[in-house]
Amino acid sequence: MQEGADPASVAYESVIRALKEEVDVLFVDTAGRLHNKVNLMNELTKIKRVMGKVLENAPHEVMLVLDGSTGQNAFEQARQFTAATEVNSLTVTKLDGSAKGGVVLGISDQFTIPVRFIGLGEGIEDLRVFDKEAFVDALFD
Repeated sequence: MQEGADPASVAYESVIRALKEEVDVLFVDTAGRLHNKVNLMNELTKIKRVMGKVLENAPHEVMLVLDGSTGQNAFEQARQFTAATEVNSLTVTKLDGSAKGGVVLGISDQFTIPVRFIGLGEGIEDLRVFDKEAFVDALFD
């Protein structure tokens, strides 16, 4: 679609195309949404709704990606995102340069959302499957 197109329309058309082309996995990246921008948060609800019109129970996973360096502000982000749409998993990035990553445990516990991945650097090779025991050990090292 053209630049500036409605995000929900892009998601809707993407699901249709993925089904037509028999694609196994479709990622819909809604990056750049700030939890304090009501219209952007409302779009998340709309995106989920229109995807579900094309494919029952779509999206199958909604992953919230949080910046590990934001500290306690991450709680408010999680609160707003979970109010706007069902979040199934967490990814926490920038854990290589911050001691604030411990907030992820509190968010996971409070919102009962499992942590799926952590980011330990800038590259794709720095994305790791979350290992809770290794993570807790690293917090106390």
